[in-house]
Amino acid sequence: MLNGLAGLANKAKFLVNDNSTTILTSVGVAGTVATAYLTGRATFKAAELITDEQLDHFNDAENRAERGQDSTVKELSRFDKIRLVWKQYIPPFVAGVTTITCIIVANKIASKKIAALALASGISERALQEYKAKVVEKLGRKQDVAIRDEIAQERVLGHPVHSGEVIVAGAGEVLCYDMTTGRYFQSTVEEIKKAVNKVNHELNNFMYTSLSTFYDELGLPATTYSDMVGWNANQQMDIVFSTVLSSDNRPCIAIDFDPAPFADYDRLHDN
Repeated sequence: MLNGLAGLANKAKFLVNDNSTTILTSVGVAGTVATAYLTGRATFKAAELITDEQLDHFNDAENRAERGQDSTVKELSRFDKIRLVWKQYIPPFVAGVTTITCIIVANKIASKKIAALALASGISERALQEYKAKVVEKLGRKQDVAIRDEIAQERVLGHPVHSGEVIVAGAGEVLCYDMTTGRYFQSTVEEIKKAVNKVNHELNNFMYTSLSTFYDELGLPATTYSDMVGWNANQQMDIVFSTVLSSDNRPCIAIDFDPAPFADYDRLHDN
């Protein structure tokens, strides 16, 4: 039984750890609503307390007037009002502090996760580049190109082309396939090379640029992913072309990036 409880506790722990950001964000949202509600309720209650206290002062003044005493009504000072109502604001204060704490902690956890993912992505990218270099070294450039072409052909056949999804970009009439986003578009090798030159121009002059720069130059819509990845001046960007046949037997140019775009591209790293 104890082992079973320990197992449930471990599962609960992992569940909380995996969803900590979501949980804290949800608590933060609920806390925001709760803080607003409690603040409103405390304000109404505080107004009632101040009004009641002022009525008591008026009644005291009337009683003193009946006895022929000084009937001046004592005005409530700011300190008197605070003394009357401060306890009413304890619940919204606690709720506000809890909300702010949850939001800050959630942001820190999310930042750590993003940093860890960026680090893992960088390690994976370096390992992939080393693997590619070793393939070329062992098998030769021709065999490497042949393998790339086979992969591109399989990718294109696995994503059949439909006329409604081909993006018309520029005046080119050659069917192209972007292996990164899985999109078909019409362009030419010359236009694609011009886009590569544009990216490298940005790298030389501004040190980094996103994948969206390449797509903008070709007339392709940017994507959320293309805004998040790119290249920096540590290495020039180039395109690998593969000539394949589409699912409807049309000649097609598949393009891939070398090196592949990566996250955290706006920070320069030593090679």
